[in-house]
Amino acid sequence: MADVYVIRHGETEWSLTGQHTGRTDVPLTAHGEQQARKAGAVLAELRGTTVPPRLVLASPRTRAGRTAQLAGLAVDEVTEDLAEWDYGDYEGLTTEQIRESAPDWTVWTHEIPGGETAKEVGDRADAVLARARKELDRGDVVLIGHGHFSRVLVVRWLGLDPAAGVRIGLDPAGISVLGDERGQAQIRRLNVPPLGEI
Repeated sequence: MADVYVIRHGETEWSLTGQHTGRTDVPLTAHGEQQARKAGAVLAELRGTTVPPRLVLASPRTRAGRTAQLAGLAVDEVTEDLAEWDYGDYEGLTTEQIRESAPDWTVWTHEIPGGETAKEVGDRADAVLARARKELDRGDVVLIGHGHFSRVLVVRWLGLDPAAGVRIGLDPAGISVLGDERGQAQIRRLNVPPLGEI
């Protein structure tokens, strides 16, 4: 059985400042581009083969596509299903700014005016994972996306509620490996950093 590799895009200016970045097409920083290149080397090491992945899917945001390109991946399809959580009215704001009007707010526990619910994000993650599972008997699947959405992908692989994503962290250009052991979904690796980023 092959594995699913989940890659978060490299660093952006907004990931540095903690601004919620859903629909806004923020490019990678120079450091983010270095991270993406290094993530490609880590991915090759983790996969342990020169055979290309069976399927590579990417978010439509430039930061995800550029990460894939710099990591040496040929994207088979760009899909909105891998887009980041839609933060609606909170797009571009930090958690601290949002909490000025919504105390104790988190993306995992509170509503987002004009944005997606955790269930809607979970449904998108389920659709991506169902597609990935169909390809695993023929090879690895690589998914290039975003921080919050990738955390939901990981927990939905395990059959957990989308809000359980709060319990894991994914750094820019970090790689997680989702697999299976005797019919049980498992996390083989979580948040493996780009080379030199420990």
